[in-house]
Amino acid sequence: MEKKAQYIKSIEIDSLWSNRKHIYWELRPDVNILSGSNGVGKSTIINRSARHLKVMREGEITTNPEDGVTVKFFPEDSTSINFEVISSVDRPIMSSEMLEKVSGADIRTELDWQLYNLQRRYLNYQVNVGNRIISLLSTGNPDDQRLATELTKPKKQFQDLVDELFAPTAKPIVRDSNEIMFSQYGETIPPYMLSSGEKQMLVILLTALVQEGHP
Repeated sequence: MEKKAQYIKSIEIDSLWSNRKHIYWELRPDVNILSGSNGVGKSTIINRSARHLKVMREGEITTNPEDGVTVKFFPEDSTSINFEVISSVDRPIMSSEMLEKVSGADIRTELDWQLYNLQRRYLNYQVNVGNRIISLLSTGNPDDQRLATELTKPKKQFQDLVDELFAPTAKPIVRDSNEIMFSQYGETIPPYMLSSGEKQMLVILLTALVQEGHP
């Protein structure tokens, strides 16, 4: 039976760079920062850890001799974990297959591709929340009505935070749009026209919103 972990306790990597390095990274349950000079292997550590999590199956929790990566969860009997990999580099999209999937959309970079997929998840999130609100309001129970009001708060908090972060460039979010759109000097612009830094912030915040509080 699958059991979701709350967080990753540690990541251990053997034989990094032809057996020259052994990595052991003990993680906190809230925020962890991996820092270092260019070329020391930060991306390698993250990429190998992410690949290991993607192929992990129930019963293969702490060891995988094929990739030399060991991951420990909390609680220790967990079999999987929810995770997202967010690119911090706005590189051009090189995959023709990827470009074919988004024909007609103004998508040119990997961050645009992440935003495109998050837009789809955002639409599903709104539908799911809307259905739950309708179900609660239809009961006529005052407690359910209060719960329905609570369900609207995460989206508003997300919109308020985006507006605050993007205030210096005068790009408030369009609140009556089902998709993520922004207004700048009377013109409506899609998220793909944001700066790379703004895209990165939006990807992080939107990912947190559509996960609906799941660790």
